Amino acid sequence: MSLYDIAKPILFLLSPERAHSAAIHALKLGLVPAGNVNNSKVLAQTLWDIKFPNPVGLAAGFDKNAEVYAPMLDQGFGFVETGTVTPLAQPGNDKPRIFRLTEDQGVINRLGFNNRGLDYYIENLKKRDPLRGIVGANIGANKLSEDQIADYVIGLTRTLGLADYFTINISSPNTPGLRALQGREALDELLSKLKAVRDNEELETKPPLLLKIAPDLDESECEDVAEIILKHEMDGLIVSNTTLSRDGLMSAHKDEVGGLSGRPLFELSTKILSDMYKLTEGRIPLVGVGGIANGEQAYAKIKAGASLVQLYSALVYGGPGLVRRINEELEALMLKDGLSNVTEAIGLDHK
Repeated sequence: MSLYDIAKPILFLLSPERAHSAAIHALKLGLVPAGNVNNSKVLAQTLWDIKFPNPVGLAAGFDKNAEVYAPMLDQGFGFVETGTVTPLAQPGNDKPRIFRLTEDQGVINRLGFNNRGLDYYIENLKKRDPLRGIVGANIGANKLSEDQIADYVIGLTRTLGLADYFTINISSPNTPGLRALQGREALDELLSKLKAVRDNEELETKPPLLLKIAPDLDESECEDVAEIILKHEMDGLIVSNTTLSRDGLMSAHKDEVGGLSGRPLFELSTKILSDMYKLTEGRIPLVGVGGIANGEQAYAKIKAGASLVQLYSALVYGGPGLVRRINEELEALMLKDGLSNVTEAIGLDHK
């Protein structure tokens, strides 16, 4: 029995948001023991000239303010994505705004980009040791912003040089109007401006820019996104954010407003991932997110086209030791199929 198995019943007596705050506090105090990091050569790969020790990362949303990326890397994650951060601090939506769907092994949230803003976030990122592990920065727009694209420009401009890669989050369902930035014209303008910011900076290396999209896009919308990101030669695509779908849910909180994550998102997000791999012809790395709770599901994402995967909601039910188990299971599955490295599994379903 793990430490989390002992703590879980107590944490589940707390509201989801209080439990999350308690976890962040414990990590900051060093009360969570480090996990066994899997540095197997089978799982290692290099993307964007960055050496990933394994393909399993922590999705944005857990470490919004870049406070605990180091202890989460110590849990065995191949990389940790911090944020979403907005230029100005904001409280987010009214509480309660996170709901456990225990019967469905899912979570609904309508947090609304609650965070302490760029100033606090940047000070925390300045403390990082780049040799400690890979850290990404996820940027967003303030709820009351009159110019959302300008918020992304500010976010990228101020955080460049502080993270290994940057994610443009335009797919949260909890900020009014944000998902409209996935439309052809708005996306074209947004990416043009962000690429200009990144390329005009005097950096030794140009950090990769990734776009994070929703799983609720229809076929034509997916085609538009693929066309625009290829036009702008984006470095990667994260598929996907939370969904507004409520198909097949059983939990009492199933009708709460917000984005659904966890196990119910797995099939939908994996289908969109597969579609985007085909639409982009495997020309850019994809990051598969949504419903991963075991090695088999991580493997399915990779075979559908993902070079890397991320998880978050599964930690609510499985605890931090989950990442070690997923990596062990993933390696075993690949070796069983006669593969010597994770890169050989990418997009196998399409070959």
